[in-house]
Amino acid sequence: MLQTLKHYKIPVLMTFGILLMYWEFAYNLQRHDFVKLILLYAALFFLSFKLIQQLKVKFKTLVVIGIVLRLLFIIALPNLSQDYYRFLWDGRLIAQGLNPYLHTPDQWVALESLPIAQSKELLDGMGALSARHYSNYPPVNQLFFWLSGLLSGKSILGGVIVLRLFIIAADVGILLIGRKLLVLMNLPKHQIFWYFLNPFILIELTGNLHFEGVMLFFFLVALYLLHRERYFWSSIFIGLSISVKLVPLLLLPLFYQILIKTPSSTKIDSRLSHLIRKPKASFLRLSIFYVIVLTTFVLTFIPFSTPELINHFSSTIALWFEKFEFNASIYYIIRYIGFQTKGFNIIATAGQELPKYVIAFLLLLTFLRKNNSTLRLFPVLLFGISIYFLLSTTIHPWYIATPLLLSVFTKYKYAIVWSGVVMLSYSAYKIDSVNENLWLVAVEYVVLIGYFIYELTLKKSKQVNL
Repeated sequence: MLQTLKHYKIPVLMTFGILLMYWEFAYNLQRHDFVKLILLYAALFFLSFKLIQQLKVKFKTLVVIGIVLRLLFIIALPNLSQDYYRFLWDGRLIAQGLNPYLHTPDQWVALESLPIAQSKELLDGMGALSARHYSNYPPVNQLFFWLSGLLSGKSILGGVIVLRLFIIAADVGILLIGRKLLVLMNLPKHQIFWYFLNPFILIELTGNLHFEGVMLFFFLVALYLLHRERYFWSSIFIGLSISVKLVPLLLLPLFYQILIKTPSSTKIDSRLSHLIRKPKASFLRLSIFYVIVLTTFVLTFIPFSTPELINHFSSTIALWFEKFEFNASIYYIIRYIGFQTKGFNIIATAGQELPKYVIAFLLLLTFLRKNNSTLRLFPVLLFGISIYFLLSTTIHPWYIATPLLLSVFTKYKYAIVWSGVVMLSYSAYKIDSVNENLWLVAVEYVVLIGYFIYELTLKKSKQVNL
């Protein structure tokens, strides 16, 4: 025992230091204290990846460390985001048999009808921006909110613990499925820890209760099933992932080539196997796959179906393209040009035009790159989501969880760099206001794009050992 501890003295000390810093982050940090935030995060980022390097052959040890670090947050209220107040609001409404898509919180106040416990605390916590808009969280996401309302409807901390346990379970699921998929793809299985032990994931998902991890669990299961050529269940899980967060909907065109390829094996009767190799059968499989994905997504809305649902939900989603702006890259350059030429903020126009370029880029990736295997599909999914975020008007830090996980199954590491520099965006938060430091935004994207260019050009086929 003593010999083992002596041999692993440095990893043990690193783990102890990481635990102390996560404790400080979870229980003694305020969002507006940016200097403390960024110093703690930088130290955690460095030590976490050094720990992976030193213990990458000790898979079970890293799993235990990752779970212990997550449980350390268990009774901490999120300190970098107030979104969880809206999660609890929606969940308690559903637990009372009320539709969260019908009224905004402000409308409930105007009706002088607050049917849920701790209404005032939840309203104050979510802030005026959330309170005046309809819920934009899809139904499977609402399922978890409902369970929090059902299991702890009169305790904010209790609701937080319930939501956090679901998010932790999703991360463990990603770890297990990701490890299997890495082995099947002949990639180093320790690469899953670039996600599982990344402080960005622990802080933004486990700590701040963002449900990207749950969405990514369903999406990764779908990709695993796709690799195993289980098309029906793969399509079901993609539909479920879209019903947690809408992001995978954008990536659907990129599955085209892998769905029309000839399967390497099939479980159907050998007398019928020739059909699957015919072009018509391939396109039939493609069509059925997409129909099942979209049908699954639509069916999840049935419990909330009302005449107002589509209008309320779509109008709230549109705000992300036409009204909201935060930590953007290319859009901020366009906005500057707009101010110089038009004299006003052109977000309404840019928010409508930029998605057209995203779609065009996705179609180019769909048809011009060879995406007919899982190994080739992952880089395409990574590039697709990256260009979408680079052309978006709003990039909150937790969005980067998607490119980060996808990068685990590729040779590209720029998403890991992104998960580090994106935390510079927290410089915008003051005690009672939000005011972005555009110089730090510029630093974030210069570092990111610079490293991406390095990976595409200078580095070529050489891998980074992490």
